[in-house]
Amino acid sequence: QVQLVESGGGLVQAGGSLRLSCAASGRTFDRYTMGWLRQAPGEEREFVAVIDWHGATPDYADSVRGRFTISRNNAKNTVYLQMNSLKPEDTAVYYCAASTSWPARTLSAYHSWGQGTQVTVSS
Repeated sequence: QVQLVESGGGLVQAGGSLRLSCAASGRTFDRYTMGWLRQAPGEEREFVAVIDWHGATPDYADSVRGRFTISRNNAKNTVYLQMNSLKPEDTAVYYCAASTSWPARTLSAYHSWGQGTQVTVSS
């Protein structure tokens, strides 16, 4: 198991940017696939982005491809989500999560979750 803590959420106008961070505890961070998922009010939690253990193979949901960038720094046990050109429909609680599988595009692939950080995009 790994403990995850997200930060960086907030309120931003449409077209703006935010950078989310997820700090992980434990010495095996670099063995995990790391993902970002989100849950909007009244909606199911959905996949946003995922990156493999060495950071070379990111993958994205179609709704964020070209606007969001996932990255990781294994030396700092941290994964990031750079969000540009934000839209009101990006409003959600964003969670980072760890997986031992790939490509990890489904919720069931993840075994450890952070508490989430709220992102609100105003129009």
